[in-house]
Amino acid sequence: MKIDQIRMRDPFVLESTPGQYVLFGTTDENLWGGPGTGFDCFTSSDLKNWDGPIEAFRPPAGFWGQTQFWAPEVHKYGEHFYMLATFATANASPKVRGTAVLVSASPTGPFLPHSDGPVTPANLPCLDGTLYIENNQPWVVYSRGAEGIPGAAPGIADGEMYARRLSPDLREGVGEAILLFTSKSAKWSKPLTLPPGAEPKPELNLAKDPHFTDGAFLVKAESGELLMLWSAFGEAGYAMGVAKSASGQVVGPWVQSDEPFWARNGGHGMILRASSGKDYVVFHWPNDTPEERARLVEINISAQGFALAETPNFGQ
Repeated sequence: MKIDQIRMRDPFVLESTPGQYVLFGTTDENLWGGPGTGFDCFTSSDLKNWDGPIEAFRPPAGFWGQTQFWAPEVHKYGEHFYMLATFATANASPKVRGTAVLVSASPTGPFLPHSDGPVTPANLPCLDGTLYIENNQPWVVYSRGAEGIPGAAPGIADGEMYARRLSPDLREGVGEAILLFTSKSAKWSKPLTLPPGAEPKPELNLAKDPHFTDGAFLVKAESGELLMLWSAFGEAGYAMGVAKSASGQVVGPWVQSDEPFWARNGGHGMILRASSGKDYVVFHWPNDTPEERARLVEINISAQGFALAETPNFGQ
């Protein structure tokens, strides 16, 4: 099938070997509050035709997460493939949502739990952890935002982006998390407003008029600038913006672009730097459940950020 035929949120493409690609994403049918099923993946040798679905992860008996299986991403690290993904408890007390690490010898899985629970702070609802390696130190960069945990910590009105060091084996978070920026630091970020008559999803426990942060992904430009693609809501709905680290390091400080990179109804993107020499942004569009689809668009990367190298034909 073509990539835009795959219903998926939060897509992520791994080039497992040169010219061989694996697509992951949020694939549960009832993704907001239903029981978590797992994650599926798809494979391709040309980024156009995809085979699948393949069961990449199914929770083993006793797995700590029961719902909100979100945003898997997979990296080759050492001799294995590691998946970072968001999970939440449904029945446990205290309730927890955070990013955990899973592991497999194969890029398509099956993935098994690797960390003992989340590597993000367990006492706060966190989501969308991404892996970044800086000078051999692994970091998880993640959001703390508008979506809280009913019966535990509520959402906050100004979403936050954090970084936390990971142990060398990726099994646990190390030390205190470092606040990188808040959603309102970007001029283009606007509060989420629901359409007239729409009801908020109670399982998300949203703050009032929240500004979001989610979907971080870090990449270095050829000139050395460290860039972060991240998502929030803008004037025309879900959107992606770019921040640049003034120090060139994960800890920042981070300077926001004035305008979103992608402005309308799509987001949670990542950057694929293919061995062919081409760069792509991979994201979901539209943002309306159950219509969301995985999208892949060629881009150019510079010290200033990202620019579309082609005009997509699906509504921008």
